[in-house]
Amino acid sequence: MRARVAVAILATAVLAAVAVGFALLSGAARPAAPAPPFTASPTAPPASSPVTGLPAGPGVLVRGTAEGPEHGRLVVAGQGRRDVLALACVRAYVAGGTGVCLREEADAPGSYETVLFDARLRETWSSPFAGVPSRARVSASGRMVSWTVFVQGDSYSDAGAFSTRSGILDTRTGDVAGTLETFAVTRDGRPYEAADVNFWGVTFAADDNRFYATMSTGGRTYLVEGDFAARRVRTLRRNVECPSLSPDGTRLAFKKPQPDGTWRPAVLDLATMSETPLAETRPVDDQPAWLDDRTVMYGVTRDARHSDVWAVPADGGGRARLLVPDAESPAPLG
Repeated sequence: MRARVAVAILATAVLAAVAVGFALLSGAARPAAPAPPFTASPTAPPASSPVTGLPAGPGVLVRGTAEGPEHGRLVVAGQGRRDVLALACVRAYVAGGTGVCLREEADAPGSYETVLFDARLRETWSSPFAGVPSRARVSASGRMVSWTVFVQGDSYSDAGAFSTRSGILDTRTGDVAGTLETFAVTRDGRPYEAADVNFWGVTFAADDNRFYATMSTGGRTYLVEGDFAARRVRTLRRNVECPSLSPDGTRLAFKKPQPDGTWRPAVLDLATMSETPLAETRPVDDQPAWLDDRTVMYGVTRDARHSDVWAVPADGGGRARLLVPDAESPAPLG
């Protein structure tokens, strides 16, 4: 327990030191425009050379998994195009003019860092972390950024063999939480403390303070609602993992645990707490993202090095369709 607390304090101290500098560079958060309808063009040829900024227009930002120059780089798939960006990441997300990239440090192979970048791919902030990249998110305004890393192990399915750590940064003020494990927890209406508490898969509400995430403890997983300013979370229900808030703020897409130890995508209505399974029958180990208010997208693994991004209607109807081949870690672009 003392070791976990020491790591948490160290992580917060390191991030806080650099966050002050970033806050001075940050401008006011800009509201995000709703994403227009988008249909990928899977056969679009890649650009002949890396692009040095985010292309304008609707599309999806992904991490390329095709062999060759695309592998590991960020790619924008749009109407009739597939632009390779001059930035390599393990996990990435972008919204409201702010991008987050979890990547291997160039001068320290096997070590990783969180990097923020703008629409021109200029790096605005960075900080190292101990662990392996897992999840990344940015609030719709671009103000709040989160990251999740594996501290040990490499799979959610290996019960007891991994530990995760999630952090949050307010880019406007520089306020940072190096790990959510320092937050006060209320479970089933009562204060709760345990040494095995883990968090992962953060998603932000429109007020840039409230958030949702997954918490695990005692062999169970919970959907939690968090208050960043108050540094507290409370459980809402069980078995909701890697939540992703819809653009209209009414639903959460998530991965639902199955009896065989895999997951399937589903949508939770926050007003009624009713669940809707989505029309995807394959295992999906990803934090879903919303292409728009009607469509959920996610990565499906083909093998150890390759995956594709698929999309499915959020109402449980229709069928899954290939959105972006040779890709993972999707984020919608307006």
